[in-house]
Amino acid sequence: MTKPILVTGGTGNIGSRVVRMLREADREVRILTRRPHSNSPGVDYVSGDTVKNRALAEAVAGVDTIIHLAGGPRGDEVAAANLVAAAQGAGVEHVVLISVIGADRMPIGYFRRKAEAEGIVMGSGMPWTILRAAQLHDFVLPIVRTLSTLRVVPRDLRFEPVDGDQVAARLTALALGEPSGHVPDIAGPHVEEARDLVKTYNQAQGRRRPLLTVPLIGVIGRAYRSGANLGDASTMRGSLSWEEYLMRQTGALLAGRD
Repeated sequence: MTKPILVTGGTGNIGSRVVRMLREADREVRILTRRPHSNSPGVDYVSGDTVKNRALAEAVAGVDTIIHLAGGPRGDEVAAANLVAAAQGAGVEHVVLISVIGADRMPIGYFRRKAEAEGIVMGSGMPWTILRAAQLHDFVLPIVRTLSTLRVVPRDLRFEPVDGDQVAARLTALALGEPSGHVPDIAGPHVEEARDLVKTYNQAQGRRRPLLTVPLIGVIGRAYRSGANLGDASTMRGSLSWEEYLMRQTGALLAGRD
């Protein structure tokens, strides 16, 4: 009988998809979540918190693999340190961590904390796999909505929006395989200028809005202009484009870009 797989953040955007895919692979799953949930066939819940170091010993007991997806704007490095400390003596055989493309290059606190979390997992002494992903379509969409409303778009701001299902499928395959260290990043099929993302979104909404382009300044601006947040030639590319994602979201047929 195989041991359960622990998924932190298992009720979130990516986590819920990973849990579904693990169950489709007939694996037992344990989910660490901040709020209590009722168990379901093949899925057990532990109420705890990685940042507050609550119920982690219970969560890791008897698992062979951890997929660490829980994260937020702050505390990723604290969460990783707490989880690793709990797992080191529990016989965990594989830690899978999701991170972000450019974690070690972007001069932004969120990216730096992701890089710190990576370092903690790498130095844990446990076998590990780290997957860096671009921003999900679902993450980029509210940014684009805001820019559309403001009618202001930063110049040289680029994203590589990627499908959440494809990221979840990759994480699931990695967790069911052998520890692989740093694996190729995963990103969307295209590098997209923010202005084009907004224009395509407006088209999908049937809107024609003029957009004011403003420069990105300072060290963060230089990082984005240099593409420090983008994948490289080794990056694994998803197949769902921004246009196709919006079509799924809105049902609109897009006539293409201006």
